[in-house]
Amino acid sequence: MSSPAAIPAYSILLDAPEHAAAVEALYDDVFGPGRFAKTAERLREGNAPIADASLVAIDSEGLTGVVRVWPVTVGENARAAFLGPIAVAERRRGNGVAFKLMERAIGVCREQGYAAVILVGDLEYYERFGFKPTGERFQLPGPVDQRRVLIRDLSDRAGKLEGVLGVPR
Repeated sequence: MSSPAAIPAYSILLDAPEHAAAVEALYDDVFGPGRFAKTAERLREGNAPIADASLVAIDSEGLTGVVRVWPVTVGENARAAFLGPIAVAERRRGNGVAFKLMERAIGVCREQGYAAVILVGDLEYYERFGFKPTGERFQLPGPVDQRRVLIRDLSDRAGKLEGVLGVPR
Protein backbone atom coordinates (compact mmCIF):
# COMPACT_ATOMS: atom_id res chain seq x y z
CA MET A 1 0.00 0.00 0.00
CA SER A 2 1.44 3.37 -0.98
CA SER A 3 1.06 6.48 1.12
CA PRO A 4 -0.32 9.69 -0.36
CA ALA A 5 2.25 12.26 -1.47
CA ALA A 6 3.03 14.79 1.23
CA ILE A 7 1.95 18.33 0.50
CA PRO A 8 4.94 20.63 0.90
CA ALA A 9 4.75 23.20 3.67
CA TYR A 10 4.23 26.86 2.92
CA SER A 11 4.77 30.10 4.79
CA ILE A 12 2.56 33.16 4.95
CA LEU A 13 4.47 36.43 4.67
CA LEU A 14 3.65 40.09 4.24
CA ASP A 15 3.27 41.03 0.58
CA ALA A 16 6.43 42.93 -0.35
CA PRO A 17 7.89 44.58 -3.47
CA GLU A 18 10.03 41.53 -4.22
CA HIS A 19 6.82 39.50 -4.69
CA ALA A 20 5.30 41.94 -7.22
CA ALA A 21 6.18 40.11 -10.46
CA ALA A 22 5.07 36.71 -9.12
CA VAL A 23 1.85 38.21 -7.70
CA GLU A 24 0.96 39.85 -11.02
CA ALA A 25 1.71 36.59 -12.88
CA LEU A 26 -0.56 34.65 -10.50
CA TYR A 27 -3.36 37.21 -10.84
CA ASP A 28 -3.02 37.06 -14.64
CA ASP A 29 -3.14 33.27 -14.52
CA VAL A 30 -6.20 33.16 -12.27
CA PHE A 31 -8.21 36.18 -13.50
CA GLY A 32 -6.79 37.07 -16.92
CA PRO A 33 -6.22 40.56 -18.25
CA GLY A 34 -9.91 41.48 -17.92
CA ARG A 35 -9.47 41.88 -14.16
CA PHE A 36 -8.54 45.54 -14.62
CA ALA A 37 -11.98 46.31 -16.07
CA LYS A 38 -13.86 45.05 -13.02
CA THR A 39 -15.74 47.42 -10.74
CA ALA A 40 -13.69 46.26 -7.75
CA GLU A 41 -10.59 47.67 -9.46
CA ARG A 42 -12.06 51.19 -9.10
CA LEU A 43 -11.68 50.87 -5.31
CA ARG A 44 -8.03 49.86 -5.68
CA GLU A 45 -6.94 52.58 -8.12
CA GLY A 46 -4.85 55.22 -6.37
CA ASN A 47 -5.23 53.36 -3.07
CA ALA A 48 -2.46 51.66 -1.09
CA PRO A 49 -3.22 48.21 0.35
CA ILE A 50 -3.37 47.65 4.09
CA ALA A 51 0.24 46.51 4.45
CA ASP A 52 -0.22 44.18 7.44
CA ALA A 53 -3.28 42.49 5.88
CA SER A 54 -1.89 41.98 2.36
CA LEU A 55 -0.22 38.59 2.38
CA VAL A 56 1.46 35.99 0.20
CA ALA A 57 1.86 32.24 0.63
CA ILE A 58 5.22 30.82 -0.46
CA ASP A 59 6.18 27.16 -0.79
CA SER A 60 9.25 25.39 -2.17
CA GLU A 61 8.06 26.10 -5.72
CA GLY A 62 7.55 29.83 -5.12
CA LEU A 63 4.47 31.99 -4.74
CA THR A 64 1.39 29.88 -4.22
CA GLY A 65 -1.21 32.39 -3.00
CA VAL A 66 -1.91 36.07 -2.42
CA VAL A 67 -4.54 38.26 -0.82
CA ARG A 68 -4.62 42.03 -0.87
CA VAL A 69 -6.83 44.19 1.31
CA TRP A 70 -7.61 47.88 0.78
CA PRO A 71 -8.92 50.55 3.15
CA VAL A 72 -12.20 52.17 2.13
CA THR A 73 -14.49 54.66 3.75
CA VAL A 74 -18.19 53.92 3.55
CA GLY A 75 -20.80 56.61 3.99
CA GLU A 76 -19.64 59.56 6.07
CA ASN A 77 -16.69 58.01 7.89
CA ALA A 78 -17.10 54.28 8.51
CA ARG A 79 -13.80 52.42 8.10
CA ALA A 80 -14.08 49.18 6.18
CA ALA A 81 -11.61 46.93 4.40
CA PHE A 82 -12.11 45.82 0.81
CA LEU A 83 -10.70 42.32 0.31
CA GLY A 84 -9.40 41.18 -3.02
CA PRO A 85 -8.20 39.97 -5.18
CA ILE A 86 -7.34 36.65 -3.60
CA ALA A 87 -5.72 34.00 -5.77
CA VAL A 88 -4.20 30.56 -5.23
CA ALA A 89 -1.98 28.71 -7.69
CA GLU A 90 -3.58 25.63 -9.23
CA ARG A 91 -1.09 23.32 -7.50
CA ARG A 92 -2.41 24.49 -4.08
CA ARG A 93 -6.14 24.79 -4.65
CA GLY A 94 -8.17 22.78 -2.18
CA ASN A 95 -5.36 22.69 0.41
CA GLY A 96 -6.59 25.49 2.68
CA VAL A 97 -4.25 28.22 1.42
CA ALA A 98 -7.10 30.64 0.66
CA PHE A 99 -8.66 29.97 4.06
CA LYS A 100 -5.42 30.69 5.93
CA LEU A 101 -4.69 33.83 3.90
CA MET A 102 -8.21 35.18 4.42
CA GLU A 103 -8.43 34.41 8.11
CA ARG A 104 -5.07 36.04 8.81
CA ALA A 105 -5.94 39.12 6.71
CA ILE A 106 -9.35 39.46 8.35
CA GLY A 107 -7.76 39.09 11.80
CA VAL A 108 -5.40 41.99 11.04
CA CYS A 109 -8.35 44.14 9.92
CA ARG A 110 -10.17 43.35 13.17
CA GLU A 111 -7.07 44.23 15.22
CA GLN A 112 -6.73 47.52 13.35
CA GLY A 113 -10.31 48.51 14.15
CA TYR A 114 -12.04 48.12 10.81
CA ALA A 115 -15.81 47.73 11.22
CA ALA A 116 -16.22 45.27 8.37
CA VAL A 117 -14.62 43.53 5.42
CA ILE A 118 -16.34 43.86 2.05
CA LEU A 119 -15.72 41.82 -1.09
CA VAL A 120 -17.26 40.91 -4.41
CA GLY A 121 -17.61 37.16 -4.80
CA ASP A 122 -19.79 34.08 -4.70
CA LEU A 123 -21.78 33.68 -1.49
CA GLU A 124 -21.61 29.89 -1.77
CA TYR A 125 -17.83 30.09 -1.37
CA TYR A 126 -17.39 33.04 1.01
CA GLU A 127 -20.14 32.29 3.53
CA ARG A 128 -17.79 29.76 5.18
CA PHE A 129 -15.63 32.79 6.08
CA GLY A 130 -18.56 34.58 7.72
CA PHE A 131 -19.58 36.75 4.75
CA LYS A 132 -23.22 37.64 4.11
CA PRO A 133 -25.01 39.56 1.36
CA THR A 134 -25.01 43.33 1.88
CA GLY A 135 -28.41 43.79 0.28
CA GLU A 136 -28.65 47.38 -0.91
CA ARG A 137 -26.19 48.77 1.71
CA PHE A 138 -23.52 49.71 -0.82
CA GLN A 139 -23.34 51.22 -4.26
CA LEU A 140 -20.01 50.20 -5.75
CA PRO A 141 -18.45 52.57 -8.29
CA GLY A 142 -19.50 50.88 -11.51
CA PRO A 143 -21.69 48.00 -12.64
CA VAL A 144 -21.76 45.00 -10.32
CA ASP A 145 -24.14 42.17 -9.55
CA GLN A 146 -25.37 43.37 -6.15
CA ARG A 147 -25.94 39.75 -5.04
CA ARG A 148 -22.14 39.28 -5.16
CA VAL A 149 -21.33 42.19 -2.83
CA LEU A 150 -20.68 40.54 0.53
CA ILE A 151 -19.77 41.77 4.02
CA ARG A 152 -18.26 40.31 7.16
CA ASP A 153 -18.97 42.18 10.38
CA LEU A 154 -15.83 42.64 12.47
CA SER A 155 -17.54 44.52 15.26
CA ASP A 156 -17.75 43.16 18.76
CA ARG A 157 -21.00 44.93 19.51
CA ALA A 158 -24.39 44.96 17.82
CA GLY A 159 -25.21 48.00 15.75
CA LYS A 160 -21.64 49.02 14.93
CA LEU A 161 -22.30 48.38 11.24
CA GLU A 162 -25.12 50.92 11.12
CA GLY A 163 -22.66 53.55 9.84
CA VAL A 164 -21.28 51.20 7.20
CA LEU A 165 -23.78 52.26 4.59
CA GLY A 166 -23.37 54.11 1.31
CA VAL A 167 -20.73 54.32 -1.41
CA PRO A 168 -17.31 52.83 -0.58
CA ARG A 169 -14.48 55.13 -1.57
